Amino acid sequence: MPIWRASTKNIGEIENKEMDQKVEASARHLYGLIHARYILTNRGLHKMLEKFRKGEFGRCPRHYCYQQPLLPVGLTDEPGVSAVKMYCCRCEDVYNPRSVRLHSIDGAYFGTSFPHMLFQVYPSYKPDQSHQPYYQPKIFGFRVHEIAELQRWREEVRDKQRERIKNVLQELED
Repeated sequence: MPIWRASTKNIGEIENKEMDQKVEASARHLYGLIHARYILTNRGLHKMLEKFRKGEFGRCPRHYCYQQPLLPVGLTDEPGVSAVKMYCCRCEDVYNPRSVRLHSIDGAYFGTSFPHMLFQVYPSYKPDQSHQPYYQPKIFGFRVHEIAELQRWREEVRDKQRERIKNVLQELED
């Protein structure tokens, strides 16, 4: 914390506007770091569980997740690196939040451990993933064979390599 002592004092006592803005930013940062620790306590986990149950953080956009409630998660514990993301415990994927308000919140203020700690403490709220369906591409009712997908990928890579070689040869001729 760059100005720890000033952040803990009453912000209204500071007369310098520039200093006031720095203190306010530091106070906001300090609050976020305290929040990251608080939500890992028993009391914090219980409050976040209630929000999870109500779906206050949104619902998973995937069809096969059946509107599973999301949890906030940080991609890193380092402040200022990335904004908060939403974690789906059914598909175990991370999404950008739909709420514009959440785009400005630092992911470190929730931490990387929060959703996983919640399900360690409350395992009955983690959905069963053993029978999770997934989408299978089909053409006229027949599954697209994996080799066909692999072949398309190989052709795409081969075309990109040919294009790169062609560009390098043109640069050498010029």
